[in-house]
Amino acid sequence: MSAVTHKPNSPNSKTPQTTAAANAAAASFAALTDNLGYLDALGIEQVRQAYRFADEAHLGQLRSSGEPYITHPIAVAAQCAAWKLDAQALMAALLHDAMEDCGVTKAELIERFGVAVAELVDGLTKLDKLEFNTREENQAESFRKMLLAMARDVRVILIKLADRTHNMRTLSDVPRSKWGRISSETLEIYAPIAHRLGLNQTYRELQDLSFRHLHPWRHTVLAKAVSKARSRRRDLLQKVRHDVGEELAAQGLTVRMAGREKTLFSIYKKMNDKHLSFAQVTDIYGFRVVVPKTLDCYTALGVLHQMYKPVPGRFKDHIAISKVNGYQSLHTTVVGPSGINIEFQMRTEDMHLVAEAGVAAHWLYKASDTGPESGDRLGTQWLQSLLDIQDETQDAAEFWDHVKVDLFPDAVYVFTPKSKIMALPRGATLVDFAYAIHSNIGDRTVAGKVNGQQVPLRTELKNGDVVEIITAPISAPNPAWLGFVRTGRARSKIRHYLKTLAQTESETLGEKLMLQALRAEGFEQLPDFEEKPFKGILEKLLRFTGNKTQSELLTDIGLGKRVASIVAKRLTSLLTETGEKRNALLLSTELFTSHEKVSQGAVLLDGSENASVQYASCCRPIPGDAVLGYLGHGEGLMVHTASCPNALKQQQRDRERFISVDWSDEPVRQFEAGLLVTAVNKKGLLAKVTTNLANSEIDITHVDIGSTARADTADLRFLISVKDLSQFEAALRRLRQLNDVLRAERIQPAA
Repeated sequence: MSAVTHKPNSPNSKTPQTTAAANAAAASFAALTDNLGYLDALGIEQVRQAYRFADEAHLGQLRSSGEPYITHPIAVAAQCAAWKLDAQALMAALLHDAMEDCGVTKAELIERFGVAVAELVDGLTKLDKLEFNTREENQAESFRKMLLAMARDVRVILIKLADRTHNMRTLSDVPRSKWGRISSETLEIYAPIAHRLGLNQTYRELQDLSFRHLHPWRHTVLAKAVSKARSRRRDLLQKVRHDVGEELAAQGLTVRMAGREKTLFSIYKKMNDKHLSFAQVTDIYGFRVVVPKTLDCYTALGVLHQMYKPVPGRFKDHIAISKVNGYQSLHTTVVGPSGINIEFQMRTEDMHLVAEAGVAAHWLYKASDTGPESGDRLGTQWLQSLLDIQDETQDAAEFWDHVKVDLFPDAVYVFTPKSKIMALPRGATLVDFAYAIHSNIGDRTVAGKVNGQQVPLRTELKNGDVVEIITAPISAPNPAWLGFVRTGRARSKIRHYLKTLAQTESETLGEKLMLQALRAEGFEQLPDFEEKPFKGILEKLLRFTGNKTQSELLTDIGLGKRVASIVAKRLTSLLTETGEKRNALLLSTELFTSHEKVSQGAVLLDGSENASVQYASCCRPIPGDAVLGYLGHGEGLMVHTASCPNALKQQQRDRERFISVDWSDEPVRQFEAGLLVTAVNKKGLLAKVTTNLANSEIDITHVDIGSTARADTADLRFLISVKDLSQFEAALRRLRQLNDVLRAERIQPAA
């Protein structure tokens, strides 16, 4: 149901016969007929059939204004007809509330009007379940449905925008308590989508209507101020229009000029964002100059700059480099009479059509522009990117996070080495550029060049940059990229890769843990569940754990969501039921070693585990330390030193989640450890200590000098990277040999 509708038994405050007659006229098919001249006879008849069906379905329902409810679908269809959408879209516009409000089923619509119309209505029915500022998960899921329906068929969002526009026009009839929620939703979601699709007229109207209902007093004050300023400058603007028109005609140009005024919302936003008074907003007025040919736009620009002085930095050529939503125009701001800034926009008729209607222009002039570039130029490339993001993202909230960054494309335009122009959101980096080219390029990126110079991957791109990406077959996405990428596409691709990687690692860890637990139960290895004796055991085991597959079960064990020992006991029970016998020697060995030393089934640590294993920051274990592992709930394996007081406390409460771990003979990376140095506070102390550490081939990752009450000594706290315990202890011995060092020791966690 539409957000601002009111169902049967609404009070009708207007009862005169004239109102009844007006309602009847608005509710009749004749209210739509005048707009359908572009359809053939069959199309008009199909729309008429949909109207009759909708009229009957909504019989007895009233809007908050007291009008028959059918006036709303008619108004929505009329807006779609203004965009010259096809008969199917107009039928869906008339029927868009029928499924949700009137109990009509999708099967009925398929039977009466065909699959295409039913799919459009079904998509719109799902959209209307939006509730702004409700539970985050539901809201995100609604947005995902809306955007994916839009990506599959752009007519869905065009009908939805027409629906929202009419609802906003009639919002004054709705209880005032609903104004804030509906207007905020429109301003935050639907207006940006309209802008992203190039529907500038709809975008401006939705913004101003939202502003009027969100801030009625501010809207009224600003409207009066603009009206006064307009009347004061009417003569001046008429003179400018006359003079420019004459000069352009003298140059042989056929032009159509129209005055344009900044919308109240854009004036308010500029005042608010830049802390300006109304008097300081100087570019309220402007003119749009529509000419026959592209070359005429540049000729008109030259004429204007001869007549008036241009404002530096205010010229933009959106014809040579169109905006991401397909918008094309030349913009310039000149200093007019009395020092007033006036903006001029030069464009052709086709450009004007796209500027006002965006993707809807596909229907408005599809006969004259059917080239392969037209779809991309009208912003539909963004719709396809929604489907790409969906492929990588299953979580609705995450999907919405990715898409939000693309809804406000204050774009920069950069070039590939082959001079192809690419549009990216402002703040985009080399990694965003790489993923915009192709996901495989992004995944294998190792470096990049801007204008021939090698720069860091986090470098923000600027207009006109020539960008080259350097790749390597063995490269992979870096988690740190998530800290600076700007586009939803790049973010979703990186997250998808990291999730897949983490799942693979967790599954490998889970298999190790399961094998260790099975050895403690007397079984050498996991059974092959494909073999005949063990078929059916896996199904029973999965029913016990609540998992769908063996892979999912092992991943859950690796993440700590399932306890390996419990699963192993259940599997042991199932195996013994089929006649399998435990290995008595293995069982006794495991039982003995679990008390005396680390079990042979222990998980080996070498630093290559990435997301599946974490090293506790409280005790910072390093190779050579006695260690133990704790399987957190969904957090993977956390490794502590055996003497860590935090781990010992946890062990008392949750002993079954602690498992045997040990260091590999050859760790593949360095590990961080805390170091405390207390020394005589002399000039050059820090330099002396750091030089000593460097001579021990120790890397320093962090230094904290801190503050001390005694001026004669200083405590220096370091985080250092070491290969193992022996290297750390050798560094301590060298530090203790320095004359001014009073104490050097490892930082231990507080008890």
